[in-house]
Order: sequence, then C-alpha cells, then structure tokens
Amino acid sequence: MIGRRKVLRTVLRAGAAVLLAPVRALALAIPAATREALATSKLIYVATQRKTGERSTAAPVWFVWENDAIWTTTSPDSWKAKRIARGSPLYVWVGSESGPFLVGTAERITDPTVIAHMGELYSDKYWIAALGFFRPRPERVSSGKTIAYKVTVAEGTPPPPPAK
Repeated sequence: MIGRRKVLRTVLRAGAAVLLAPVRALALAIPAATREALATSKLIYVATQRKTGERSTAAPVWFVWENDAIWTTTSPDSWKAKRIARGSPLYVWVGSESGPFLVGTAERITDPTVIAHMGELYSDKYWIAALGFFRPRPERVSSGKTIAYKVTVAEGTPPPPPAK
C-alpha cells in the first residue's frame, strides 16, 4: 500500500512540473548571443521584487551556467533570499547592468552532490574559488550558512528601476 505522503509528494511534483513547463519551454528560446554571454560572463546582476511590487537595486553575483540554468548562492539573511522565499521572480542582467535581460524562477538546492559540483564549476571559473575561497560547499548549505539556487530563466522585459 502506498502511503498518503508518497502520493501527495508525487502529485505535488507532477503539478510543479506542469506549472514550470512553460518556463522551461521559454528557456529554450533564449537567443544564442545571450547563451554565449552566460557562458563567458563572470557576473550577473540580480534584482528581486519588493512587497510593493517595485524591483530592488541590481547587485553583482557570481554564478555558473550549466544545463540551461543559472546556479548561484547567497546568504540566508540577504534580502534576495527572503524575497525568493516569498516567491519573487529573479531579474537577471548578464555581464553588466545594461546586458541581456532574463527573468528567472529560483529553486532552492540542498543536494550535497549538486552543491559540490557547483563548487568545482566555481573553481574552474573564479581563481579565488580555485584557492578554496567563496565557493559553494555542501557543509555550508546543510548548516544553513549558505543557500544554493538553480535558476530557470527566460527572456523578458526589464522592470523599471527603483525610485530614488
């Protein structure tokens, strides 16, 4: 007999897959120039949506691009993490604040194997990460000191900058 929790998990996963299918389909439509920028850029600039609906200020972020997704980390105390947990989309500019724009949906990652792989990719991309600094580590994620995300992206229209 299958337990209720297992059935509920299966139904929730299937529902999430159906809801995320349009975003995944749009991700395939990312222009080649944007894909190239994601593959070669050292930084992305990320903003989130505030409770008021206004977007936050864009901040530079380290990342890796693999399997048509952006992989990145942040502090659990950051506004970015709090807004993502609330369901905010991620606004992403590639390479500079005037670079190609994408809208993303962030999914929290806790799998130690995936996070260790992210650390290897960071080491390949950033020299200081190769020395062992500022790279994703499974033990930091499992202890709650760092949050890791997989961001599924699609083309979009940038929201207006925050009011000053």
